[in-house]
Amino acid sequence: MKEKRGRITRDGIRIYEPEDFAGMQKAGCLAARLLDEVIAQVRPGISTAEIDAYITRRITEEGATSATIGYKGYRHASCISVNHVVCHGIPGDKRLKEGDILNIDITVIVDGWYGDSSRMYVAGRPGRKAERLMQVTHDALMKGIEAVRPGNTFGDIGHAIQTHVEAQRMSVVRDFCGHGLGRVFHAPPNVLHYGRPGTGPVLEEGMFFTIEPMVNLGRPETKVLKDGWTAVTRDRSLSAQYEHSIGVTADGAEIFTLSPAGRFHPTWEG
Repeated sequence: MKEKRGRITRDGIRIYEPEDFAGMQKAGCLAARLLDEVIAQVRPGISTAEIDAYITRRITEEGATSATIGYKGYRHASCISVNHVVCHGIPGDKRLKEGDILNIDITVIVDGWYGDSSRMYVAGRPGRKAERLMQVTHDALMKGIEAVRPGNTFGDIGHAIQTHVEAQRMSVVRDFCGHGLGRVFHAPPNVLHYGRPGTGPVLEEGMFFTIEPMVNLGRPETKVLKDGWTAVTRDRSLSAQYEHSIGVTADGAEIFTLSPAGRFHPTWEG
């Protein structure tokens, strides 16, 4: 007898109903569309606070809610992580310089569903090492998503990411991970971006979670600054991250946060 959907697995992972995919599609689409719009804002001379103000205004105009404003005391609608900042960079007055790379991460709530995505941007033109880092990180995310299908494990996802990154002589950050989401911001499972094949919980149709590898040009170690949020590379090497929200389908994965303009990668013209 087939088990009823909407249950919680023994690993604490919720299995959502087939009709729940529509809610995630709507939330994910808005997050992706807003990140498309941000492309026009990123340029040398603009501050990350100005970019965040734009994102905050657009979320409100769309009738959605920012999941991060007020979350554990956080006050912004985005995290903006520049150069050697790995994640959770706080928007501020510092202005972007030519060649800066940055990750912008937003989560919106639409009709109770959470759409969470991040991608890389460049102020002007990237350096060769930065461009290669972004490409490797993007490809690692997609290889992780390719490993998603019922019967595979979360270890298979991490292994696919880690193998690709380390083959390029870069490192996967181990201090942060992806997470379950749906009608909550963070839930089981923790989605590690490294691992061994066949380990961890088994993937099932109806699971919703993010995959969001952070990749460093140098070593993988990070440290969190005194503000309690900003994580940076310990060796000050460049870092990049890409994130999609996905749902496990009968034969693979549905990406809820695909770029409507085909601009998920900063050097793609769509």
